[in-house]
Amino acid sequence: MAGERQHAIREAVLFFERPKSGEIAILVQVGYEDLQDEAVAREFEELAISAGAIPAALVTASRRLTTPRTLIGSGKLDELAAVIAAHSAELVLFNHTLTPSQERNLEQALKCRVVDRTGLILDIFAQRARSHEGKLQVELAQLKHAATRLVRGWTHLDRQKGGIGLRGAGETQLEIDQRLIGVRIKAINKSLEKVRSQREQGRRARKRAEIPTLSLVGYTNAGKSSLFNRLSGDQVYVADQLFATLDSTLRKIEAPGIGPLILADTVGFIRDLPHQLVDAFRATLEETVQAHLLLHVVDCHNDERLLLIEEVEKVLAEIGAADIPTLLVFNKIDLLPNTAPLIERNAAGRPVRAWVSAHSGAGIAALLDAIAELLSDDLLNLRLPLQPEQGRLRARFYAASAVLQESQDEHGQTWLQLRLPRADFIRLMNDAEADPLPWLPPRSLIVDLTIN
Repeated sequence: MAGERQHAIREAVLFFERPKSGEIAILVQVGYEDLQDEAVAREFEELAISAGAIPAALVTASRRLTTPRTLIGSGKLDELAAVIAAHSAELVLFNHTLTPSQERNLEQALKCRVVDRTGLILDIFAQRARSHEGKLQVELAQLKHAATRLVRGWTHLDRQKGGIGLRGAGETQLEIDQRLIGVRIKAINKSLEKVRSQREQGRRARKRAEIPTLSLVGYTNAGKSSLFNRLSGDQVYVADQLFATLDSTLRKIEAPGIGPLILADTVGFIRDLPHQLVDAFRATLEETVQAHLLLHVVDCHNDERLLLIEEVEKVLAEIGAADIPTLLVFNKIDLLPNTAPLIERNAAGRPVRAWVSAHSGAGIAALLDAIAELLSDDLLNLRLPLQPEQGRLRARFYAASAVLQESQDEHGQTWLQLRLPRADFIRLMNDAEADPLPWLPPRSLIVDLTIN
């Protein structure tokens, strides 16, 4: 019975008959007026190939001639139909987010399956997810996307008719599908809540053990997993394709002068990353939000690297990780002629960029030294005096697992020996309306401060 119900829930997303999809695809790009549009179209072609499609042609249209009903005008629609017939294509991929009605109208006009950018990325994620958590996150994003496309899918199966023998369950098929999808979404969210709880327990354990966390972030296919393997000695899956990594992986590594660190490999970002995926992968991305240091991996061989850095920074801001200390890691220097490993520093002497090759290992030792320097700089060791009325602040330091020792001097004043990240110290002090500035050493120093 339970199996039949699960089958019914999964079948609910197939809300109307569609032609069987094929591998030969026609790509559609609205707007192709400058070099940036050309780069966007090229990336979309890579997305299509990553999904298993064979791009046969690219059809471009002007932004000025878009229409609400089908996005592209009637003339361009006829041109697209002719290209589909010429290549015997069964799939059209739009590098844009289509409304449910636009997708439906285009399928009726073109007599083939139409998938927008969001649907394409969801399909890639569905193919690549390996862990139970990853599969749940992808299914959640797919259901949220499908729920918006149920409109009028089952109007021919109205169950609210009157008359003897015609009375149904009081719901239209559309309402039943929406309810089934809602039930499944609730079940997935409940399962993911358990995952979040388990991750939070792991993070609390690492905090108690005083183990800092590094998180690899960056644009998809920048070489994050290759760098992860190089730093950890592991062999996670690596491929020259978009979204090769979906499932978050944690490994312990050693850094000089710091000791053990936790290194996290996370899903790559991309232009216009669908909000459904950002929401669904929130549990995985929490490893990024809770990290002590972000390693922003950049493909230095990519001519658009500065634009891609901006795209990643947008997503980091969206998930609440914009203020976490970050070290830019320019990867793939082996693809650039006459480029040697290098650690760039700012005016204060702090490492800000590392030029390395995860493939050859060039610059990795210097990168580890830079990581150790930044983490030492960000980690405070200090003794803080507390007044009797600051009991709530004391409790917060204990809740953050930051108290190494508590003592009282000859005057009865309480002193806490603390060890915690600088950002956490500032936040806790500000929350308690206490001034953190007298206790903060310069960032350029490796902190080992004891206040007498």
